[in-house]
Formats: sequence, C-alpha cells, structure tokens
Amino acid sequence: MSDKTIWWGGTRPDLDAMTQGGAGSMNGWLGIEFTDCGDDWIRARMPVNERTRQPFGRLHGGASVAFAETIGSVAAGWCVDRTKFVGVGMEINANHIRPAYDGWVYATARAESLGRTTQVWTIRIEDEAGKLVCISRFTVAVIPLERK
Repeated sequence: MSDKTIWWGGTRPDLDAMTQGGAGSMNGWLGIEFTDCGDDWIRARMPVNERTRQPFGRLHGGASVAFAETIGSVAAGWCVDRTKFVGVGMEINANHIRPAYDGWVYATARAESLGRTTQVWTIRIEDEAGKLVCISRFTVAVIPLERK
C-alpha cells in the first residue's frame, strides 16, 4: 500500500485476473465480473437471472451477500503481499434495501480499515439506475498463506 493507493505495490489490480480467478468457484457460477477500480475502491457486477433470483423473481438476499463477500475478499487480497498472505472472511452483515428483478447489480467496495491482521470493508450494491439494493459491512482476517 502506498500513500496514494490501497493496492499492494502501488499498482491497481488486474481486473481480468480478478474475474478469471473465480471462474471455477461460486464467483463464476454467479457470473461476477470485476469491471473497474480506483486508488481506494473496486467495482464488480453480477447478473440478476435464474442463478441469482429467489423463487418470487427478486434478487436473492443470499446472492447479494455472496456478491458482497466476493468483492470484499478479492479486494482484500490485492491489498496485501499475495505471496505471503490471504484474506478470509470473518463476519459479514447486510441490509437489503430494495429488490432487483433483472439486468445487473453493481457492487462497489471501499476499505474502512486496512490493518495488519484485519480489514473492514463497506460494499454498496446498486441496480442499473444507481438505486441502493443492499449495503454490507465485511470484516476480513489477514492470515499467512500457508494457513489458507
């Protein structure tokens, strides 16, 4: 992390690598794609479709939480030396504000605290009109890579 950016080594993350890193896991199954980042935030999108909707046609709250944890975990990992450390979820909460029925939802993660052993992130999930769908607070444990 530098004075100008939160990202390890002072270089913004490779968005394609972030997306492809989850291709064989829940991230890929849910269709999560990393789309943009700045010096202190990261953004991704997830489709609202048959994989992410509940039976009544609304975005499933669990899919929103999985989306929030995914973007927070991946972002946390790019804030540490990935040859030595990994970020793992400790706690997450979410407030579901309004439904989404189709299209895409977009999550923006911002670090609230980047400590040596823990990180705290706020993740805002919005619909295509920019309306808040879900807001989440996510705590990450930073552990040595050999403990993952």
